[in-house]
Amino acid sequence: MEHWWYRNVVEPGKLPLLLALAAFVVSFAVTRSVTRLIRAGRGPFHDVSVGGRHVHHVVPGVVLMCVGGFGGVAAGGRGWLAGVAAVVFGVGAGLVLDEFALILYLHDVYWTEQGQKSVEAVVTTAALLVMVLAGLSPLGVNGVDQDESQGRAGAIVTVLGNFLLVLVALLKGKLRTAVFGVLVPLVALVGAVRLARPGSPWATRAYRRRPRTATRAETRARRHQARWGRVQQRIRDLIGGTPTDGS
Repeated sequence: MEHWWYRNVVEPGKLPLLLALAAFVVSFAVTRSVTRLIRAGRGPFHDVSVGGRHVHHVVPGVVLMCVGGFGGVAAGGRGWLAGVAAVVFGVGAGLVLDEFALILYLHDVYWTEQGQKSVEAVVTTAALLVMVLAGLSPLGVNGVDQDESQGRAGAIVTVLGNFLLVLVALLKGKLRTAVFGVLVPLVALVGAVRLARPGSPWATRAYRRRPRTATRAETRARRHQARWGRVQQRIRDLIGGTPTDGS
């Protein structure tokens, strides 16, 4: 276990990424907990205002991301300074993505249904980072023998091929499938060969002259929403809080 940790986490330089992920998740969890307490009127917490203007936590988040990002570049990804920069960046990213919907809609929609786009952005980002950390790194490892070198070369080819499948899945509007398909090629393959979601770039261009295929895609999307829509909504409510009509 120690050998695997060093060869695939420490030596390829993944430790800062692990620290950034941990800080990102903790930052989001703490921020979301505090905002829910403020919403419920509990505890000593309250909104921050300057000159009568509400200061969203995306503002300090952007500052921390800049500090951590530039600090990580200056540190070269190695040493304790890179670790500190990664933590700072992760905290900032958690604050920013917790208000991703504010950036997307340019309006305070934090407690609305639109605001739950922030939860989707956080979960998607965290899942992608976890899978990157869980996978073996084919690059940045020294002292490999011939067999291991061939294995890692094969891994690179696999990654490139899988990247094309992931790209197709993204064009078909299947964000979650693409994310989980990054390190699970079978998932990416399924997403690439199945029908595109209505309104996706692929469906808009490829199904323009194929009305039957477009109809099938819409029918499948409605069935998927009817089957899984409530489950997905309950998960989003559990993580981000139940939305209301107002902000």
